[in-house]
Amino acid sequence: MSNQHSNHILLLILATLFISTSGALGKFIAMPPPVIIWWRSFLAVFVLFGFCRYKKINLSIKSKKAFIPFIVSALFMSGHWIAYFYALKLSNVAIGMLSVFTYPIITALIEPLFFAKVKFDPIYIVLSVMVLFGMYILVPEFNMENTHVKGILFGLLSALCYALRNIISKKLVTHYNATSVMLYQVLIVSIVLSPVLFFMETAGIQTQYPYVILLAVLTTAIGHTMLVNSLKHFTVSTASIISSVQPILGIIIAFIFLKEIPTWNTFWGGLIILSTVVVESIRSRKA
Repeated sequence: MSNQHSNHILLLILATLFISTSGALGKFIAMPPPVIIWWRSFLAVFVLFGFCRYKKINLSIKSKKAFIPFIVSALFMSGHWIAYFYALKLSNVAIGMLSVFTYPIITALIEPLFFAKVKFDPIYIVLSVMVLFGMYILVPEFNMENTHVKGILFGLLSALCYALRNIISKKLVTHYNATSVMLYQVLIVSIVLSPVLFFMETAGIQTQYPYVILLAVLTTAIGHTMLVNSLKHFTVSTASIISSVQPILGIIIAFIFLKEIPTWNTFWGGLIILSTVVVESIRSRKA
């Protein structure tokens, strides 16, 4: 049991590493965020569908009523991605990712409203505040003027959508395979966003397609599917707090590929965030 728990922790951290690439890619790809998200989702559909066919995963949905949570979760995921990419475009990778990672606090507050078995635990508030404080220290230049303010607001909107999407996905993976859940979510997103192709600039795909493919396959099809699958083994709050290492990884990736240089604040803030990951890993193991 102990080894299984360690494996689940490692897989969740690996999923977080893959998802962390979204920060640098979202900042780097020169296309409007809704167009990026459409391509991201459209390409991921084929990857996930091929994997489902290969693994012979059942793709049937039990009833027409069951379509509702798939649609709602996909809409929240679409909102999360678009708002997140606008946050990255308007500010920088550090501020964009850090503002999104207020979502563990939001998740800890609202998850008990959706799951009767999940009791409100004050320790989540303590850990979430630690994460928030670590993020505050992490931000190299917390400039509340101009585009930075807009970036932070988009990040907070993205955080709310992300929390709600994960909570609904938690319900879905109790009845459906995690890969099939992700497949339907990206399929719905690609359908909903298809109109943007007619009134937004799309020519950038001619030069940006290698990075869009990387975003679709590594970040979306693999990373997000692994994250959804982890919800079978952890509460959404636990998964959220453990994956709070994502901003640190994202900032490191941005430093390597975008030359966004972190400060000492980044290291001290990262240390606080990592400490919450260790504490929650130990707590969830004992649980």
